[in-house]
Amino acid sequence: MAKITSRHKIAKSFGSASDSYDISARLQRYCGKHLMPWLPNRNDLTVLDLGSGTGFFTEILASRYQQVIGLDISKNMLKFAQENRHQAISWLEADAYKIPLQNNSVDFVYSNLMIQWCDPLNLVLDEVMRVLKPGGLFVFSTLVEGTLFELKSSWAQVDDDQHVVDFKPEQHIRSFLDGVDRKLLNAKQQDIILEYENVLHLAHELKSLGANHVPNKKSKGLAGKDKWQKMTTSYQDFIEPNNIYPATYKVFSGLVVKLSD
Repeated sequence: MAKITSRHKIAKSFGSASDSYDISARLQRYCGKHLMPWLPNRNDLTVLDLGSGTGFFTEILASRYQQVIGLDISKNMLKFAQENRHQAISWLEADAYKIPLQNNSVDFVYSNLMIQWCDPLNLVLDEVMRVLKPGGLFVFSTLVEGTLFELKSSWAQVDDDQHVVDFKPEQHIRSFLDGVDRKLLNAKQQDIILEYENVLHLAHELKSLGANHVPNKKSKGLAGKDKWQKMTTSYQDFIEPNNIYPATYKVFSGLVVKLSD
């Protein structure tokens, strides 16, 4: 059964970040651009942006395709998108586990850095396959195990609580991408290293992205000043020249086709 409570907490985290999201979304922009070569060339398509957020890439899709639908679980993200994006886009407030579209009704599903929040993932992928037409494509990017290892390692020097999200291994995701109704056509994994002025800059960006929700955290609220200081001291082991703080994001991207019956 899908973790409904956790998903709504995540929706709340992202919703509260809607105004700052576009400013801080360096990672989303980078990954979204890298998905562009896999987009279909035909423009007479019905497209679903699954986890559309503020609609930045939904609007790019709308400039290329006939009918574009942006779906997100966050009411605030959708409100921002409706007020700031192209009028021709249709917006849906819905859960990826229950997409309110008919079977075999979509030519192409695009999802940029969203499915890492879906657990169990296989149920979401089944929904994607349900709404896709035979021969339709699913293009996605997601974060995998090893993401933010610098931050995780630094917190491990402080206590045994969970301060950083545990993302699934790439192999775990791959195991759901080939089946009787689907085939993984192309895939790539890349390390994206973003640079920060300090650890606080990183923490603010994670919060402004809504990515600061840690499901298995034991202690609630912020870490104490002493713990934070100890963690930032440990993070200095990773500092690059010119006092730049790196953070590594391991991104797995894929192109999946729905097979004909």
